[in-house]
Amino acid sequence: MSKPWLKRLPFGQSRLGRLIFGLNVLGLIIIVIGALVLSDFRGGLINAQSDSLLSQAQLMGEVIAEVATEGVPEPHLEAENAAIVLGRFIPSGQRARLFDDKGNLISDSYAVSDLIDVSQLPPARKPNDPVPQDKSAKRQARRALAEQQLHGEVMMALSGAPPTAVVRLNERGIKVVSVSVPLRHVKEVLGVLTIERGDVDKIVAAQRWSMLPFILVAFGVTMLSSLLLNWLVSRPIHRLSAAADNVRLARTRAISLPDLESRRDEIGTLARSLESMTDTLWRRMEEIDRFAADVSHEIKNPLTSIRSALETLPLVKNDEARDRLMAVINQDVRRADRLITDISNASRLDAELSRDTPKKVEVGTLLEDIISLYQQSHIAGQVAVSFKRTLPPAASLVNGREGPLGQVFRNIIDNARSFSPEGGEVRVTLAHSNTDPLRPTSIVFEDDGPGIPEDNLETIFQRFYTSRPKGTSFGRNSGLGLSISRQIIEAHNGKIWAENRKDDSGNVVGARFAILLPSVN
Repeated sequence: MSKPWLKRLPFGQSRLGRLIFGLNVLGLIIIVIGALVLSDFRGGLINAQSDSLLSQAQLMGEVIAEVATEGVPEPHLEAENAAIVLGRFIPSGQRARLFDDKGNLISDSYAVSDLIDVSQLPPARKPNDPVPQDKSAKRQARRALAEQQLHGEVMMALSGAPPTAVVRLNERGIKVVSVSVPLRHVKEVLGVLTIERGDVDKIVAAQRWSMLPFILVAFGVTMLSSLLLNWLVSRPIHRLSAAADNVRLARTRAISLPDLESRRDEIGTLARSLESMTDTLWRRMEEIDRFAADVSHEIKNPLTSIRSALETLPLVKNDEARDRLMAVINQDVRRADRLITDISNASRLDAELSRDTPKKVEVGTLLEDIISLYQQSHIAGQVAVSFKRTLPPAASLVNGREGPLGQVFRNIIDNARSFSPEGGEVRVTLAHSNTDPLRPTSIVFEDDGPGIPEDNLETIFQRFYTSRPKGTSFGRNSGLGLSISRQIIEAHNGKIWAENRKDDSGNVVGARFAILLPSVN
């Protein structure tokens, strides 16, 4: 259910802001409740009052027992002497009562000091109002209960039980701390002195009121911190969410919030990460669009050629010309098949790289296994493949994925063989790079072909680059092999590049492909 008033609050439009505010207020409420309850303080105060009253009652009991029995033939409490002591030595705010050995009241400090028990009068009753019958009964019941508790306390003191402080209600229903001590003359119990104090609740109430300024300050600080957290955390996240929605709706290319990106906290890190992520996604989407356009163009070429040959075939009466058209059709079919296979591999590459967990790969052994297949299937007159390594197995470890790396090596070897003359050789060398201080693993592929035009040393790694020199067969390559190879090597934090081999006179005698992969220490 929508609540318009809630949305008008500074934190009303943000669930995170409401959560921050609610948690702060909840913590404040807990603090306030703990401060108001003051259970520990109240318990400590009652214990302190009990100890004080107990010491005072014992001291006063000895004084009263001495004064009240002075000059009396038979040891008993003299009411007049006891009243003098109660009137002079009982502090204000305390009430002392003296009982004889039968539990009868002898003297009361309130009566001695002429104190009047004042209570607030009830509100004036209107003539037609019913007379409350239960208030008087409650008052009498409360008084009876107080007298019963007091009598029980006095009788325990007369029985010789050790004096202890108790908390009970007096006749007015006010909580008091009471101590009853027996008055002794030698070993004989002459009576009981009861002292009570009823200002515990007042002291606790005063402590509560004294904490009010601190509570107000804490409440103000909590409100301020809630607003600041809402301003510094909740609102920026809300802005990031709105910016992400704009990207999703294709209104903008990437998240761009400079005031958030310049922050040096987690919000700034999140903003920069989101901007980088969305920018990468847009580049990937543009790459996919270009890839789809390139695929459409490349597939259309052999299909157009096949369609043209098929349309021309019924018109050709010469068998030799018919055979040439059939050869063109077969070549274009193989080209389309190779193209579709490489496109399928390229489209699955990202998923395979993200799904396959990198592990330690011994590049030397992987190259030996791949090259041994070329050597076993080698036929005289074809391009041979040789391998030379200068690294032991322990020194040629890289952190990568064996399948994609093997695909890279096969792509480069196949590409080098396709450009090499008949009877030529593709040489593969494994060593450490001496030009890099980190000494990464270096794999070099060399052929004896016509080389690469200087202007195309970088463009050959672009998708569907199929420019080939004269004398080499057309249609055997899709133009995706080197592009896929670079993508795989860069995913392994490596580098791949091409260069020409030259003799002492500066003439091009072949091509060279070099790969650098970080070694595992």
